Amino acid sequence: MSTQVADLARAAEQFLYREALLLDTRRWQDWLNLFEPEAEFWVPAWKSEHETTADPDTELSLIWCQPRTRLAERVTRALSGRSVAAIPLPRTQHAVGNVLVDGNSPEPDGCLLVHANFTVHLYNLKKKSEHVFFGRSEHRLAPHGGGWRIRAKKCVLLNDCLPTLLDFYCV
Repeated sequence: MSTQVADLARAAEQFLYREALLLDTRRWQDWLNLFEPEAEFWVPAWKSEHETTADPDTELSLIWCQPRTRLAERVTRALSGRSVAAIPLPRTQHAVGNVLVDGNSPEPDGCLLVHANFTVHLYNLKKKSEHVFFGRSEHRLAPHGGGWRIRAKKCVLLNDCLPTLLDFYCV
């Protein structure tokens, strides 16, 4: 692996770790600032046992937000207490692993395609119960200044039988 590729991989890994920390510490405005204005955030539904939906415009999604303002609306709703299912908000702990920069990155537009696995532990204070979400994520990171911004984030939730609420902080 060349030094340049290793540096890109390390930077992408650190970016994903920072994103997880911002979600867990509820620094959600800082988290939103990681996204480009036209960014998309997508959690597809499962079409069959082994295939997810492929088009959020025409097929069911568990979460679909584009542009970033739609994601910001979810953050506002969670913080305002208007989301009754999320009162009180659960505690979360994101673990990110197996971070891999796609072999064709950077792409012609300078974006990095980054794959990772995630596990999110949720603790529901009201019910005194726990749940774990896990899956795979795909981030398309666009160059911004000396760092990156998220152009697109797709999370494939592998355990989609949802015994609890699902929102942006769960994936």
